[in-house]
Amino acid sequence: MAKTGEIAAFALGEKKTAMVNLPAQFVTSGTADMKGQKYSDLVDYANNSEKTSDHNNESITDLIDLKEQFSKPGYANRNSAVTETHPIFGREKLNYENHDISVLRKDLDEAQENGNNIHELAFSIRGDWLVKNNLYDPETRMIDQNKLKHAEQDVAKTLITKGFNLPLGEDENDVVWFGVIHQDTDHLNMHLWFAKKSRETRPEMLKQEGKYKGQPIGVIPLEVIEQAKRKFRNQLMSSQELKRHQAILKGVGGFTKEIVETVPENLLNDRHAKAIKQIYDALPQDMKGQWQVGNTKLSSGKGKMAKANLLTDQLLDDLFSKELKPEYEGFKSLAQEYDAINIEDQGVMHMGQRKWSENKEDELKKRLANQLYKHLAQIEDTSINDIDQQMSELLSHVKKRDKSNNIDKTKIASSPQGQKLPSQPLINNVNPNSKHKGDQLPVRGSSFNKISRLWRQDIRAETNAERQFLRNQKKVEQEKAQEGHESQISRNM
Repeated sequence: MAKTGEIAAFALGEKKTAMVNLPAQFVTSGTADMKGQKYSDLVDYANNSEKTSDHNNESITDLIDLKEQFSKPGYANRNSAVTETHPIFGREKLNYENHDISVLRKDLDEAQENGNNIHELAFSIRGDWLVKNNLYDPETRMIDQNKLKHAEQDVAKTLITKGFNLPLGEDENDVVWFGVIHQDTDHLNMHLWFAKKSRETRPEMLKQEGKYKGQPIGVIPLEVIEQAKRKFRNQLMSSQELKRHQAILKGVGGFTKEIVETVPENLLNDRHAKAIKQIYDALPQDMKGQWQVGNTKLSSGKGKMAKANLLTDQLLDDLFSKELKPEYEGFKSLAQEYDAINIEDQGVMHMGQRKWSENKEDELKKRLANQLYKHLAQIEDTSINDIDQQMSELLSHVKKRDKSNNIDKTKIASSPQGQKLPSQPLINNVNPNSKHKGDQLPVRGSSFNKISRLWRQDIRAETNAERQFLRNQKKVEQEKAQEGHESQISRNM
């Protein structure tokens, strides 16, 4: 990241660069003490024109090592990087005045004296993304700094409360944090520094072994940082961009729901009888009742479920290429459209990094496979020979029926969409000692009709649960909006 030497002269046209990067770093109090540095050196009083020499900061690229920042007095609010007279902000205020800075310095020094780490996260935001979301006008070089600060205030809560084994502070006032917006590099940068004030004594927050035993934990898990990035991005998106994202996600969800609901009638019929029989045979019987794909892809070829998973993956691919081709292609097309959005927001994928569409496809296949395994477990144990014989009889009868009805399957398979073979029940719940009737395939104590019925019941239960969740979410959002409205009214009174 290069220093431009100008304010808000951000680079544009960088389509392969992430919308926001969020590097995180921390410094221990011991390291700072050893070098004679103070946490409070990061900030100075708001009117820092005499206290901070811009000449000392000419070589700064902004996202420098936190240890280096202490050696540059007033690094956070240096004149060359900010436009506001009072650029520092925190939990309660968007602009800290001199008294606020005095309190902030005192709290930072208290945190250092009590042996706590100081953490920094830097949001590096691409100019194109700022323009697209109405946060930056390249003509006037005006930035919506208040909206950016509000977003960082919200993200700070996430990092401070969820970034460690326990909330960093033992109460709301036990954490000191501040932020600033820097505008003198080719990307807009927002910094966030925070530290616990009182001495840390909680075992969950201290290193329990190794070289740093007894010292406060410093590393924030990557998944928390990613969560913070998503929250920050969603806070700042324009309503138009949010609607575009939501429309695609809603479409993907709609196709997913349609596929899940229609799989039983398309899967549990005579065309797939042989494939399902092979899957049943491949399932490890010593794990019956615990058949799950697990933490792997269906096609990974690993574990005791590997053979059944591979066969199920092939079965689903066959289903998606024929009976459910329109629904699956719609699902995949929208999911790939969301991949393009992610590249716009997060930059070009790294080698080995999986696309969002690939993860969604894996989730869909796992869901369908696990449902199939769950209901195949309804089939009671019987000998391999019995099942083979029953399957052979069923397929033989299907051929006779097709011949007698003069059905040209090849013609039907190539006919326009919508002209599908009628779904036939694979197994009916009949007496295991009786002879098969029609297309019925006897299996002891269970049937694919029962499996299909149970599968549908599960789908309805899942759908109802999802609807209830969405209703609850909508209620929470409405309550938040009302609270915000009431708060705004009280501030204006």
